[in-house]
Amino acid sequence: MKHTSFLIVTALLLVTAFLTGYGAKAQTITGTFPLPAGEEVRLEGFYGFDTYLIGSTTVSEEGEFLLDYSEAGYGMGQLVSADNRPFILILSGENIELKGESFGHPETIEILKGEENQLFEQYAMEYPRREQALSAWEYLERIYSMDSLFAVHEDPLNAIVQEKQRIREEDRAFLESLDPESYVSWFLPLRKLVSSVPTIAQYRTGEIPGAISAFRTMDHTGPRLYKSGLLRDVIESHFWLIENSGRSLDSVFIEMNVSIDHLIDNIVTDEKKFNEITGYLFKLLERRSLFGSSEYLAVKVLNEVSCTIDNDLAAQLESYRAMKPGNTAPDFAFRKDVFAPGYGPSEIPGKLSDLNSEYIVVVFGASWCPGCPEELSKIAGLYENWKAYGVEVVFVSLDEEKQVFENFAGIFPFISICDYQKWESPVVKAWHVFATPTLYLLDSKREILLRPNSVRHMDAWVDWYLVGGRN
Repeated sequence: MKHTSFLIVTALLLVTAFLTGYGAKAQTITGTFPLPAGEEVRLEGFYGFDTYLIGSTTVSEEGEFLLDYSEAGYGMGQLVSADNRPFILILSGENIELKGESFGHPETIEILKGEENQLFEQYAMEYPRREQALSAWEYLERIYSMDSLFAVHEDPLNAIVQEKQRIREEDRAFLESLDPESYVSWFLPLRKLVSSVPTIAQYRTGEIPGAISAFRTMDHTGPRLYKSGLLRDVIESHFWLIENSGRSLDSVFIEMNVSIDHLIDNIVTDEKKFNEITGYLFKLLERRSLFGSSEYLAVKVLNEVSCTIDNDLAAQLESYRAMKPGNTAPDFAFRKDVFAPGYGPSEIPGKLSDLNSEYIVVVFGASWCPGCPEELSKIAGLYENWKAYGVEVVFVSLDEEKQVFENFAGIFPFISICDYQKWESPVVKAWHVFATPTLYLLDSKREILLRPNSVRHMDAWVDWYLVGGRN
């Protein structure tokens, strides 16, 4: 009996200890805001390029709310209400208490409790003002150094230099005063680097090499960066700075490719993050028409044998390797249904290589593609002008039904074809098409000259190389 009682008491103690320990691990966020009673407030965390829900609650009649977060949510987070304008927080194991008017207006919010968040708030208010002052002093320093009217006065110039040093020292002292074990001590220097990139590129060009080096040596797979909400900004700022560093385009590509090498070496040990980051970077380089580096990245990733590449990403990269500018595009027959306005019955070409045009734009799209109707309508409006400069257009439809294709493409003034096999079409597979709309510009020998990222991009090429070149 005593033995049984001892076991029961021990079990109760263990349960109590577990519950007490569990409760101790949960931190709270309390807020008082003039939000409507019953309105939902969400606490979201960051992971990579995405956000996820940590918890949600509703506002009380008094405008108060309470949310919990645990160690799994540590990192940066955001509070979001009905207007979807977030308020950024550090979730590092401290209880947080807020009072304010609106999540979307951080200047109205007072952080009553939570030391790391108070430090974050302080720096977020002070750093932009220091940067503005530094930019102003930089401007005056150039005047007092280069303008003969002011260069003869040494005292003002010395005072400017000293004030710049004082501002930088003040900023450095604040960051060095932070507890090195705290999340805020890691986050603020990174946020400072990202936010300073435009200023560095425009006013403090001497800092460009150091900033690029900082981006290159960063651990892109580290949990702190992945939970910071800054992964997207880090990648975009890194490559934007290189692009806007004042180098020639060839030098820009060289520097970007060096950065790609550093990045791949860093992330290759984490297969999931390898796919996410390289996929995002590839799309970024394509979107900015930095094709020299997107090609380099595609080949490097495809040649990486230590990681398995997601099928979708592999298709995108293989498309670039197989269909890059300079390659010869595969010929294809105009099978099934063909609309060829402007061609007589006996003149309709049987295949792509039969076209007698100086340039050919091949467009892959479909009626069900959200962006295709607008883009193809733009091409229809520009077609007459393009045609006058030797540019023919061939639309390859991925529609699956004859009537749908005829209704969609029948109004276009250029050649339209469809074999009703969608992604299984031999043409689609031979050209490694993985998305719509996809455009290619070919010369008369089917050499790929350009992969336009939009109709606007293609029209700019016509205007620059054909219209401008012949005037």
